[in-house]
Amino acid sequence: MSEYSKIKTILVVDDESHILNVLSLKLQNAGYEVVTAADGEEGFEVALQIEPDLIISDLQMPFMNGLEMCTKLKEQPATANTPALMLTARGFSLTQTDLDQTNIVGVLSKPFSPRDVLAKVQELVEDKVTQRT
Repeated sequence: MSEYSKIKTILVVDDESHILNVLSLKLQNAGYEVVTAADGEEGFEVALQIEPDLIISDLQMPFMNGLEMCTKLKEQPATANTPALMLTARGFSLTQTDLDQTNIVGVLSKPFSPRDVLAKVQELVEDKVTQRT
């Protein structure tokens, strides 16, 4: 099986279990393999272990927030080019500097539609495949 035909793995990192459940179900139903983590520290460790095709992360989490996690992941050779989609509470925004120091390629505000997240995931995973060819 070639790299491009394998099932894509999405790491979802959020401290709210209902968001992990909703996103996991939506992504799994769309054919993705989904791995979850409950905070940024766990997300960082899991990302290094599984080297996902995409990371979806909440911004505000205990222990290590999503921005810190994405900054640390960009510094690691195994995850330096792994794109991330950030979920933020309304009113929270990321600066251009934040984006430049990470691989955050999209930001969605909570509350969000799972359908919108899936559409963005499909777009980002397709972009990643296109960039490699």
